[in-house]
Amino acid sequence: MKENKHKLKRKGYIKTYVSGFIRAFVIALLLLMQFGIIFLLSYYLFFGVYVYFILEIVSVFVVVGLVNKRTNASFKIGWLVIITLVPLAGLVMYLQWGANRSNRIKRRNLSYIRYGEKFLKFDPKVLEDYIETYKCRSNAVTYLESCNCPLYGKNSFKYFSYGEDAFEAIIEDLEKAEKFIFIDFFIVADGILLNRIKTILLEKVKKGVEIKFLYDDYGSMFRTSKQFWQELRNAGIETEEFNPIGKYIDKLYLNYRSHQKIVVIDGRVGYTGGFNLADEYVNAVERFGVWKDTGVRIEGDGVFGLTAAFLQMWTMTTEKLIEDYNIYRYVPEEKSDKTYNVEIEDSEDSEESQESVKHDGFCQIVTDGPANNPENPISDTILQLIYSSTDHIYITTPYLVLDDDIMEAFAISAKRGTDVRIITPGIPDKKTINQLTKYSYGYLLENGVRIYEYTPGFMHAKTILTDECALVGTINLDFRSLYIHYECGALMWDKSLNESIMEDFDEMFKVSREITLEEWKKRPFIIKVIQNFLSLFSSLV
Repeated sequence: MKENKHKLKRKGYIKTYVSGFIRAFVIALLLLMQFGIIFLLSYYLFFGVYVYFILEIVSVFVVVGLVNKRTNASFKIGWLVIITLVPLAGLVMYLQWGANRSNRIKRRNLSYIRYGEKFLKFDPKVLEDYIETYKCRSNAVTYLESCNCPLYGKNSFKYFSYGEDAFEAIIEDLEKAEKFIFIDFFIVADGILLNRIKTILLEKVKKGVEIKFLYDDYGSMFRTSKQFWQELRNAGIETEEFNPIGKYIDKLYLNYRSHQKIVVIDGRVGYTGGFNLADEYVNAVERFGVWKDTGVRIEGDGVFGLTAAFLQMWTMTTEKLIEDYNIYRYVPEEKSDKTYNVEIEDSEDSEESQESVKHDGFCQIVTDGPANNPENPISDTILQLIYSSTDHIYITTPYLVLDDDIMEAFAISAKRGTDVRIITPGIPDKKTINQLTKYSYGYLLENGVRIYEYTPGFMHAKTILTDECALVGTINLDFRSLYIHYECGALMWDKSLNESIMEDFDEMFKVSREITLEEWKKRPFIIKVIQNFLSLFSSLV
């Protein structure tokens, strides 16, 4: 594997396209025009005494409604600051974009999600097996099942501590595809990785393999050419872009992106994690030092959870129902009592090895997005994982911009003796958000949470490890990821998997620098001012 990484590093590249920047410029210009019209209107209304008085009364009702709205506190504070700083313009902007939040589009998208949930089967026997195995009933399991996220048994998992390892496994499985391939990424970028995968896809579609390729328009617009997508379509591969940024510009719906990363092959194996389809994610080219990402391969019943998540996003994008998701459910040719077992290395203790081989893994595929608001299954699940951990909870995240509920949960967990540790980037990709990340350190450090910065480079992994389970997926610990983007993750219970992730955390702690409270307090005064100001808009960045 090391030799392969070395070869990739010599050949990787980053390429951007002028067409993407032109599109972004036009969209930005249109947005500025909208802002300009709003401010111009506010200026003229300011001199209309009666109109101004009426709008002030409206502002009072709007503020009262905003304060009492069932939504995140950071979202409320951000809009209250804007309305206070620019009263009339802020009011119009909130009524245009903040209050409505594109309810018609959300209702439509939610209808596609609900339709897909009809194919998610809840098996009481799986829950019984889980309770028998762990001698308890997890609150997270029960809660997620109430959110239409079934618990699946008979799974094996393979954890990848780097994106390059994950994509080598993905490529190997793609080459074995016989029926269908589903691919969904936030960023798709020209490079040697994409070229390798494109070659396989073009070969597979010739052999009759059904291929659906979904990508986020904003995430990919700068780094993928239109010719690439046209080449795939000409070959018979179905491609769709999620939420074109110019489609709903008047509603600012362009803010809601699909941040999911899903690969499903024949319904037999599935992948998710933090990685995107670009060379930096496999360290084929250097950006911000070593790019640290993680992912997981699932084989077993839980793969259908990823399949359904993909199809829900696909139908939201195409606005065409797939009548029966079950045609993509994997059914072994020979039905037997065979289980999907975790592969482990040989051990001196043969009895212990055999017991581990026979162990079945449990998982729940967790999905979330703005269509669910104000209900947020992922945010609530993370809260339950924090509160239920008694020995340890270790977390990696590129961005640490927390709401009060999660911040307080970390503090309470650490105070009661849980070993709470969070690893953030040593080399950030976004300096503004990194300032907000560092601002979050203070309260956590004061309450016993240990903070580390990954010194080799950029920490992009999104992994949570607790006493009994692990959550691996696309979820950053920030407002955008928890409340604005469509996200997914795999919540898994498996002893061997936990051991693999713990080994990775041990390695990360060795190469990371622990931040102390004294160091945080001594940061420059100007940095303190910047961080305090930025924190007012943490839900809007």
